[in-house]
Amino acid sequence: MRYFVLARKAPQWLRLMAHRFLSMFMPRSTSVSVTSMDIAEDPTLRTLLGHAPFFHSRLLPSRGNTILGWGRKWSGKRAVSIAAKKGVAFQLIEDGFLRSVGRFDPAVSLVLDSQGIYYDCTEASDLEVLTQHAISHSEITQARSLIGMWRSERLSKYNAERDVLVPLPSRYVLLCDQTFGDASISHGGADAQNFMLMLLAALSEHPEHTIILKIHPDVVTDGKNGHFALTAVAANKRIEIMSDPVQPSRLIEHADAVYTVTSQIGFEALIWGKRVRCFGMPFYAGWGLTEDELPAPERRKPVTLEQLVHAALVKYPRYIDPVKMQQCQPEVTFRHVGLQRRKRQEFPEQITAVGFSRWKRPFITSFMQGSNVTFVKSFENTPQATQPQTIAVWGSTKLPQCPDSSTILRIEDGFLRSSGLGADLVRPLSLVIDDLGIYYDATRPSRLEHNLQSHHLDATATDRARALRERLVALDLTKYNLGKQSWTRPKTSQPVLFVVGQVETDASIRLGSPEVQSNIELLRRVRQENPSAYIVYKPHPDVLAGLRKRGAGEDDSTKIADEIISQPVALSGLLAQIDEVHTMTSLLGFEALLRGAQVVCHGLPFYAGWGLTEDRVSCTRRSRSLSLEELVHGALIAYPRYFNYERNCFVEAEQAVDQLAAIAETGPQTRSWWRKILRLGIITWLKLTGRTR
Repeated sequence: MRYFVLARKAPQWLRLMAHRFLSMFMPRSTSVSVTSMDIAEDPTLRTLLGHAPFFHSRLLPSRGNTILGWGRKWSGKRAVSIAAKKGVAFQLIEDGFLRSVGRFDPAVSLVLDSQGIYYDCTEASDLEVLTQHAISHSEITQARSLIGMWRSERLSKYNAERDVLVPLPSRYVLLCDQTFGDASISHGGADAQNFMLMLLAALSEHPEHTIILKIHPDVVTDGKNGHFALTAVAANKRIEIMSDPVQPSRLIEHADAVYTVTSQIGFEALIWGKRVRCFGMPFYAGWGLTEDELPAPERRKPVTLEQLVHAALVKYPRYIDPVKMQQCQPEVTFRHVGLQRRKRQEFPEQITAVGFSRWKRPFITSFMQGSNVTFVKSFENTPQATQPQTIAVWGSTKLPQCPDSSTILRIEDGFLRSSGLGADLVRPLSLVIDDLGIYYDATRPSRLEHNLQSHHLDATATDRARALRERLVALDLTKYNLGKQSWTRPKTSQPVLFVVGQVETDASIRLGSPEVQSNIELLRRVRQENPSAYIVYKPHPDVLAGLRKRGAGEDDSTKIADEIISQPVALSGLLAQIDEVHTMTSLLGFEALLRGAQVVCHGLPFYAGWGLTEDRVSCTRRSRSLSLEELVHGALIAYPRYFNYERNCFVEAEQAVDQLAAIAETGPQTRSWWRKILRLGIITWLKLTGRTR
């Protein structure tokens, strides 16, 4: 058995030995050692330290100036012992109070304590010392801001669970169970008996209230033991057992009081301004902020909530930005975790995705994290096809009659998609998921249209949209980011008009351009309206790449247009030199608006009808006049969702722009070998079926 374990660990040992060998050439002042291989390979710790720590073992003793171990576990005790023998410093590691999104995700914060560890009330800790420090006015302001962010983002230590969906009692007290053997219990001066004392106290002190007993998630999911015989407890009609894995914020928010032994829920309840009763001595007790059953250590004196919060959430932990993988301020991490939490709860838990090709399924699953997505070929194959359910389809895909109360989610590429074509099997960085319609279908409302019609921006949102637009223009980013070549305006005194070609089978033309539905018809109309103008025509990139066939009669475009652009060009340079853009429903019209160009719409794309374009088609549903910032915020910030595949997380629009700019700098994304083969197969099939030329 021992040999099996050794063999299983061999690859990790080899990596650590390599790190140890390389450390021989590093300055002693930078060396940090750890007493556990798991700690040595922790990505968060590596990010915070700026390098990989060395693994200390009997075979490979460290020469580090600091020894790290995990809390009061074996590795932590060994770190303290080794540090004492070697005469060097030690630090004990633990998860921060905002740990991560999911329980098995990498931590977004850690604490490194040079005296003890926060949950051990028998000894002083760095947190205990920091809590008693006087704080400045700016630090008070920061603490209050973080309290507001914690509440508004509805954060907790773990943040993957959904909010409580069931009705809660009108008046209740929240009790927090913990896993049996939790180190914070024994080191917090308590034991199993304290949990029963807590329950009896809650029942007697709140005779008119329901007692909600929150079971620890590890008891439910990992088979660990709690401190209550649930069958016996459930016999009391005043006690309601909450065993479902739910985000605790709503439970805390509506509770009249929170009872705990040493659970972090008590600290979160303080953040929510709740009365907290403690039957152990956690880090937040003994400061005059809680009602304590146990005597506080003499070291702890009364402090304000702002002092405790600033120490526990600012001074004590170290945070990382999970996207940039670098140390950051707590506000950055708060916003990141809050974004993941919101996006994961945006759609129902169970979704049936109908008709998606196999290459799309992985990124669809990524963009719908937080929901369980089941892929089926057709609606008839859906589980419980006759029952109301949430169904996801691509774009304007038609479905047979769905049961009443079913929700249809229509998915499409976002407006900042990739560096490379979707038809070339390049994964999107953004998708839109619309529960009303889809943005290019002008025959009915969409979620984007609804938002643009009804939402009003404050100054902060307006400034954000303006900054995003300016950055997009400065970086010359578009949907596909293919063009690098420059274009020069012809030497003519006549107006220069830019006509945008589209794939004529595109649903946006069928559903959004009732009068003009072909590229050649658009060209003819523009020439008829502007007989003396210099007309520049650009076919769609998919057509130029041979992935889609040209429109009927499009060969005659050379007879109408004065110039045909057949190569990818830089949009910013082109749009700065033309006088008007003419389009049916192309997104390029929106990109032209961002760059200050005059846009004439011969159809009804999502950006038309708001007073920003010259429209040949009207829509009575769009009755507002929008600023460009309002359009940008709706289309690029509020409507899409953005995803970072490398970090496996949702990101904000600005972070997606950073990623897109980095990708676009190196040119269009390359395909893996299997995608190249698949692309060749698609092109061959299109040619054989006569769908392309």
